[in-house]
Amino acid sequence: MHEMSLAEGILAIVEQQRAQSPFGCVKSIELEIGELAGVELESLLFSLDAVFKHSVADGAEVRVERLPGLAHCFNCDSEVPLSRRGESCPRCGGFQLHLIGGSEMRVKSLEVE
Repeated sequence: MHEMSLAEGILAIVEQQRAQSPFGCVKSIELEIGELAGVELESLLFSLDAVFKHSVADGAEVRVERLPGLAHCFNCDSEVPLSRRGESCPRCGGFQLHLIGGSEMRVKSLEVE
């Protein structure tokens, strides 16, 4: 379950921010997760709940913004939406696609006390 290691990484980011700018606790955390990032959202939320227990983020509200997949098609020289890796260009049917969005995962913001 790689979502557990992702959750641990998110907590490490929170702790790193706390070390740089001390605060009491995390009220909410906002994540950006691309549709093509390979993250099972329900598993991640479950893992975050477990990892956050007895930490500075215990009880924090987790908000997730899903980012759409986006690719550049070299065949038709267009930016096109992409709902999963390996599919063809929805404009021309070509397969020479370069992923330019939707694979990222980041902590967008923290609300702290």
